[in-house]
Amino acid sequence: MKTIGLIGGLSWYSTAEYYRTINELVQERRGGHTSALVALQSLDFSVVRAHQEAGDWTAAGRLLADAGRRCQDAGADVVLICANLMHRVAADVESALDVPLLRITDAVADHARRQGWTQLGLLGTRWVMEEDFYIGRLERSGLCIHVPDADDRAEVDRIIFDELTQGRVLEESRDTYLAAIDRLSDAGAEAVVLACTELELLVNDGDAAIPLLDSMRVHAEAAVDFALAS
Repeated sequence: MKTIGLIGGLSWYSTAEYYRTINELVQERRGGHTSALVALQSLDFSVVRAHQEAGDWTAAGRLLADAGRRCQDAGADVVLICANLMHRVAADVESALDVPLLRITDAVADHARRQGWTQLGLLGTRWVMEEDFYIGRLERSGLCIHVPDADDRAEVDRIIFDELTQGRVLEESRDTYLAAIDRLSDAGAEAVVLACTELELLVNDGDAAIPLLDSMRVHAEAAVDFALAS
């Protein structure tokens, strides 16, 4: 079994879900008392958030690159950034590593292709819903991406940072997301990507009229596929 490196704490709520999901999948596939080999670097999200709010992506890139190298030094054979938004600095992390960086966008695209989906709705932070580092990478893989309108984007982003990354899960916010998902479906989306790793705390596949693609889970599945490949 290969060792999975996790750059976590982005926030810790979703990092805990990564760790749990990876170990559940490894145990399902290997059985018995088997658990995953994991090298985890958990960052202080308040520091990361300060860089986000200041628009200092250079400092954020250095922070995550250093964490990635520590994962590698601890024996990681592959590294994951446990957040969609922080893939904005994926190139900085990738350039600091001698082992592969497994990008969440690639895991999402691979899963969509296996399901036969070509049009995806996207819910995440405003950067994820508006910038090329995420949407562009999915589109270059052959997918058509639908994003909410400006009002929905603002509310989706607010709920992530004011509530979910602080451990608050509110019923009215679930209703807000489900309404946004309905509008993405009306626009032509065959499924909607939960492109923030905390969103599975709020909504899950089966809650909406169309499928929901949990980016955290497909990312964790791809990591386990890598770790257990012969």
